[in-house]
Amino acid sequence: MLPLVLALTLGAGASWLMESLLQPRPVAPWRRPWTANATHAGIWLMACAAELLLFGRPWFAIFNVLAIEGIIVLVSLAKYAALREPFVFQDFEYFTDAIRHPRLYLPFFPWIYAVAAAVGYGVVLWLGLTLEPVVIHATEWRGLAVILSLALAGWGVATLAGRRLAATFDADEDLRHMGLLAALWAYARAEKIAPGDVTVPAGPAPCTLPVARLPDLVSIQSESFFDARRTYPIIKQEILQNFDRLRAQAVVYGELDVAARGANTVRTEFAFLSGLAPAELGVHRFNPYRKLARRGVPTLASFLKKRGYRCICVHPYYGSFYHRDTVLPALGFDEFIDIRAFGENQKDGANIGDRALGGYVCELLQRADPRPLYIHVITMENHGPLHLESVSDDDAKRVLNGPMAAGCEDLVAYAKHLCNADEMFASVAQTLARNGRAAGLCVFGDHVPIMTKVYRALGEPSGTTDALIWVTGLETEVEKIGERRLAVSSLAATFLASVGLSSSQ
Repeated sequence: MLPLVLALTLGAGASWLMESLLQPRPVAPWRRPWTANATHAGIWLMACAAELLLFGRPWFAIFNVLAIEGIIVLVSLAKYAALREPFVFQDFEYFTDAIRHPRLYLPFFPWIYAVAAAVGYGVVLWLGLTLEPVVIHATEWRGLAVILSLALAGWGVATLAGRRLAATFDADEDLRHMGLLAALWAYARAEKIAPGDVTVPAGPAPCTLPVARLPDLVSIQSESFFDARRTYPIIKQEILQNFDRLRAQAVVYGELDVAARGANTVRTEFAFLSGLAPAELGVHRFNPYRKLARRGVPTLASFLKKRGYRCICVHPYYGSFYHRDTVLPALGFDEFIDIRAFGENQKDGANIGDRALGGYVCELLQRADPRPLYIHVITMENHGPLHLESVSDDDAKRVLNGPMAAGCEDLVAYAKHLCNADEMFASVAQTLARNGRAAGLCVFGDHVPIMTKVYRALGEPSGTTDALIWVTGLETEVEKIGERRLAVSSLAATFLASVGLSSSQ
């Protein structure tokens, strides 16, 4: 027992020390609440008990748990570098996503981290299994009793202390205040005890307009879209000339406060559709599609569906990603169309292009069905990773006013995709204008892109994206608001108001 106690004690100390590598850095253990330290210790004991059950080698168990924790630390560092947010419990789901969709994740994990993780874990396995004999036999009652005692003690301490952890769901602040393991436990517990514990506000008042007079509606959630010219004047003005034209005619437009940065599109997506701001979601703000959205909540789609609309969501990627194929029908959409509706020849770069997507949406709008149509479009072309794309001098001349700065190839690739998004906005607006039916178009970006080298060389954008609401066939009935700062959680309500659907008629 003495070697086991020594190994557990030294390993626990190393575990706390390892957290000092994180960004943001947690405060020292003696400055944390006792509940956080007790939870950390409880998780440590449970993890070591599991390793002892499998291998029966105390020192190997300690180093194996440290190696696993080290991998999580490296993932958190990579996430923070790209997204300015540390690893949270809800991110464990992305480990399986990284296997199914490696191109979306692995390029953002630095190769040096991958080598360190593989080599370090390999050394731990080799040394532990080669040099240390089995000293705790789970097949004997004494060995099993030791393992069960550690596991039960760990579970009891973590459970009792974890109930008293006060998470704010500000990921940076909770990591600083509680440390990694305690914050993971707090977020897991919060999601378990409140899988759908969110107060949903009442939706807009009913509308009594005849179905034939209801306008067609299209919302385009443009991947990584923001007006990059505002931050980087080197980008040519004409790359977003159609967006500028729509903005000049728009009911309202402006910078948009969104619920994500660099990734986590579903945060902005759910905020737009549901009208719920991150502060109202508690732990569900990190991935509302994991638990909350699956039970169904009132959304823009469900509101319009009750008023006679046919509601369609088009997303040219795999429907199982973020479980959209099951979540979006639960949120009120009659039909969800994914990548299976498109062909390989319609890609622009690694993903289905915006011009092909715009053409598909235009075909949907030109239908014989007299019912009003609402289409929510989730684009994919500009998803990246941008640093994997190759650009030429001609590409740079097409989108930049001057020479491309060293390390700014990502900006050229991004601007190229913005040109295609701009064409999509124009084609959808033109189709809506020609259909002979009143219509509304809402365009907005889900988050700014990941362009680490560009930000290092030219500075970071503020994190806001851009949005506009444009209408046709209703100009005499709509009062223009002009430019204002917008929030994504209220954008759908503003969209409805712009086409006269938010109050009793």
